[in-house]
Amino acid sequence: MHRPPAMFIADSLGLDFLNSVATPVDTPVDWIDDGDGLIDWLSQAKLVPADELDALKADARPGELDEVADQARALREWFRKFVLEHAGRPLTAKALHELGPLNSILERDEAFLQIVPRHGEEGLALQRMRRWRSPESLLLPVGEALAKFVCEEDFANVKACEGHNCTMLFADHTHRRARRWCVMAVCGNRAKQAAHRSRLKSRQ
Repeated sequence: MHRPPAMFIADSLGLDFLNSVATPVDTPVDWIDDGDGLIDWLSQAKLVPADELDALKADARPGELDEVADQARALREWFRKFVLEHAGRPLTAKALHELGPLNSILERDEAFLQIVPRHGEEGLALQRMRRWRSPESLLLPVGEALAKFVCEEDFANVKACEGHNCTMLFADHTHRRARRWCVMAVCGNRAKQAAHRSRLKSRQ
């Protein structure tokens, strides 16, 4: 199946995951509608090393990656509901009791630290690694991105694109919190054109 490149416009990887199903230009696209789509999206998001993705894909049983994609979509829709319920105001500790599904993914993680050569220079660095034991482990970096979003993002900055039919969400980090569109070149321009046509009609 041909999919356009995934869109990473939210200024937050957690919200970019929610935007992995969207209607950017009239036609709905689900970037993780099957196992191959999930692998592609994780690759574009740079959440899993390419060699690990290749190995998991090669070793997976028939249908196993599709099952993980089903779990990813269920996680995505659960998290969308959580975000929309809390968007527009700071998140408080009271929300913790709603986050059980996310914590249950995080507790499966098999992360560890390793001393590695420092990238591009002399010396050594401490790097966090992860054991990728099964296709289900592909949900771990997604869960981590969602957890970082919950703990580090101000939910008061979470907005929905104002574009007609657009379903994209983003974190507005602009100076005056004035961002209105997912992508100015797409939804912003379409809104400008619609306003222009409306003005022309009203003059007739």
